[in-house]
Amino acid sequence: MQYRKLGHSGLEVSMYGLGVMTFGGQTGEADAFRQMDMAFEAGVTLFDTAENYPTPTGPETQGRSEELLGKWAKSRGARDKVVVATKVAGPGNAAGDMTHIRGENRHLDRTNIAEAVDASLKRLGTDVIDLYQIHWPERAVSTHGRQRFSALPDAPGQVSIEETLAALSEQVSLGKIRAVGVCNETPWGVMRYLFMSDLMTVPRVASIQNGYSLLDRQFEIGLAEVAMREGLGLIGYSPLASGTLTGKYGSSNNGEGAAPIPGSRSDGSPTFISRMLSPASQQAIAAYGEVAKAHGLELAHMALAFAAQQPFMASVLMAASSAEQLASNLGAIDLVLPKEVIGAINQIHDAHPNPK
Repeated sequence: MQYRKLGHSGLEVSMYGLGVMTFGGQTGEADAFRQMDMAFEAGVTLFDTAENYPTPTGPETQGRSEELLGKWAKSRGARDKVVVATKVAGPGNAAGDMTHIRGENRHLDRTNIAEAVDASLKRLGTDVIDLYQIHWPERAVSTHGRQRFSALPDAPGQVSIEETLAALSEQVSLGKIRAVGVCNETPWGVMRYLFMSDLMTVPRVASIQNGYSLLDRQFEIGLAEVAMREGLGLIGYSPLASGTLTGKYGSSNNGEGAAPIPGSRSDGSPTFISRMLSPASQQAIAAYGEVAKAHGLELAHMALAFAAQQPFMASVLMAASSAEQLASNLGAIDLVLPKEVIGAINQIHDAHPNPK
């Protein structure tokens, strides 16, 4: 396992991290502990969660992922050996009705952030959070459901980045968090955070957590330059594109006949099928599968290694619903892709850029 600096925070993270978004929901406690044990034994030191996890989100399970991570770290005596990362939810977290988290007035302001930090500290069973991240921008941004940019008026009561940054800085001063990160951000948003941190002389954002995979290299268009020039580490999530880059949906069928798999994220989700299993996506997956096969690689391992080898990447988040899945993914840890594989991957990307 390699380890990399996380921006200018002083934190060092493993090249591969473990996302625990299903822990306490789809993934039960016993399997969650098995996964965290396996990851830690493999050298993983970054464990990432959020106050609204597990997913699917709901009031019955909210916060359970943090609780399991904290319980595991305490039982293994590992708290000082790992980097614990969690996130605060704001109005931009629109995954269903989330009024069970601080009600209707869930903003990224001083009151909400202070309350969220204290609640996460309690659930995690720790006195400090290593990396505290803004889960989604407060403002509307062009990601996922909004693929095209459109100028929308700011919502009434929308909190500014400056106010959010000041609230986070206060938590750093209080010793409750060590470093600050953003997630699902845009180049403008990141630069605004950095500009205001310099102007206000408060801690700089250390990381950005955005999606990155063979099927989603949008980060390279604008954010990669920002990350590299400003010393910001990418924590890349969904490197297997919601499991589609495992090949289990038929990467060798030339884009024909993709179908949901019972019990998977595709089962009963028309949105998943239309967005992740589109003909364009299947054509790209099939092409990547052929490259992996030609070089004696597993498609999932190739996808993980490609993400890890990017110069702007701090850590690639593995996330698995079962220990068996994680065991397979961990096989990519020591894989280094040769130039000819990278070249072949880039040729496919040029022919099928960010398919939807």
